[in-house]
Amino acid sequence: MNDDGLLVAHELNKDFGGHRAVDGLSFSLARGAIGGLIGPNGAGKTTLFNCLAGHLKPSSGTVTLDGQPIGGASPSRIFSAGLARTFQIPRPFPQMSVIENVMVAPTGQLGETFWANWLRPRAVAAQERRTRDAARHWLDFVGLSALQDQPARVLSGGQRKLLELARVMVAEPKLVLLDEPGAGVNPALLDQIVDKVGVLNRQGVTFLIIEHNMDLVMTLCNPVMVMAQGKLLVSGDAASVLRDPRVVEAYLGDVDDAGDVDGSGSARPVGGASGTGGTPGAQGTAVPA
Repeated sequence: MNDDGLLVAHELNKDFGGHRAVDGLSFSLARGAIGGLIGPNGAGKTTLFNCLAGHLKPSSGTVTLDGQPIGGASPSRIFSAGLARTFQIPRPFPQMSVIENVMVAPTGQLGETFWANWLRPRAVAAQERRTRDAARHWLDFVGLSALQDQPARVLSGGQRKLLELARVMVAEPKLVLLDEPGAGVNPALLDQIVDKVGVLNRQGVTFLIIEHNMDLVMTLCNPVMVMAQGKLLVSGDAASVLRDPRVVEAYLGDVDDAGDVDGSGSARPVGGASGTGGTPGAQGTAVPA
């Protein structure tokens, strides 16, 4: 395994009683990559994300970010180290404005301490202005600037995912974990999310994405890692991974009956939905849940 990546996991395990949800998983994600993480429901993908982001403590194994150990650290420490995470179902603070939801993300703000508000009010105010300016920048980037003063409860599901992207970017992360950015999002907003991820990646941000939409994975992700029963089954470029008989068997059971490869050797859409090609939309190919 290449050990000079931005994010490196080695022999990572997570046990729940007698069940091993993540089983001896090792991988290295290079700086500047957009990695994809796919696999059937129950494969351990979300558990892995929770271990990487600090929401769960690994039972054993190591995780490093930019050479620094983060395995078992708190979510706040890992976030401060440069790893940010979004969730499949965004939960903004509904009564706070959209811009306030973004402004709460940066850590170590002076205004969070009691005495600084009394002893250093100018410094607190100056930092808040900088944070507000940064929040406005990222809301404009994701196309939500017109809604910045509205309560977050008015946002649609897709807009809430864009809000989450703005909220993590205001903290200037090195690596962003995206949990199913395409789930429940209409085609226009999904295209916008894909475009923004591509722009951010070209600016140097690394991504690891859990996703069931195969058009999105084929368009954005390299490498693609496949999990099954807690293990890393295969890793490589999207086309070769989707043709791998082990991947077909993990999703559909019997390789001989799966029929995922046509006579030319090209991958067919998995799951019965027809792919759109090019930039993915909500009607893109979906892997079976």
